[in-house]
Amino acid sequence: MQGRLWRRIDMASLDLAVIGEACALARGHGKTLLPFAKNSLEHEIMAAMDMTSHMTTHFDDAIDALRTSAQELAAPLSVGVDLVFGTLANNGKVLACGNGGSAADAQHFIAELVGRFERDRLPLAGVALNTDTSILTAVGNDYGFDSIFERQVSALGQPGDVLVAISTSGNSPNVIRSIEAAHDREMSVIALTGKGGGQITSLLHETDVHLCVPHDRTMRIQEVHIVLLHALCDGIDALLLGDTL
Repeated sequence: MQGRLWRRIDMASLDLAVIGEACALARGHGKTLLPFAKNSLEHEIMAAMDMTSHMTTHFDDAIDALRTSAQELAAPLSVGVDLVFGTLANNGKVLACGNGGSAADAQHFIAELVGRFERDRLPLAGVALNTDTSILTAVGNDYGFDSIFERQVSALGQPGDVLVAISTSGNSPNVIRSIEAAHDREMSVIALTGKGGGQITSLLHETDVHLCVPHDRTMRIQEVHIVLLHALCDGIDALLLGDTL
């Protein structure tokens, strides 16, 4: 309805009523029109019509990012599934960490393990290292922000556990230090990165898994990361409960 309203405005016969209607609609879209200014109105109308095309490019770009990632990451992702499953089957646990959107992804992933993914099963052992505000603020205050994950990995990690370390750039100092601490604790690492992998690439061992999204835009990397984490959950459930595909 709103799209049709934009298109039926006749630029050659604008009147105050039409301008008022357009201004009201624009305000509903968070826009501001200059009343009685035909050129401004024409520009805003075109901007609104072009926005649909602009939004479509996000879907197209995301699809391309997923297709490219599928070609490059399906094999290491399957290795990651086996790694996590082996850890959980041997009474180990998964630790996960990240900053900002990656922090949300980390706790989302752990929630799927401890709660469930798509099918009922026993809870699986996992801890998100970015959720305890007392630990984060205490360690951050006493040792610095770069230590907030490292300290927890050193406290909680045991040989055979897995750290899922998420950094879109691959250069987050606190995530880097968590990987170093995990190796000190004889843990394996699954690193989710992008933009070429950054400094994390050179830190990983042969027994680790690197899921580096082949894209340079943060939003696309994050979108692929959540698909990777959901696929990990699905793969674990497939091994535990049987494949339903």
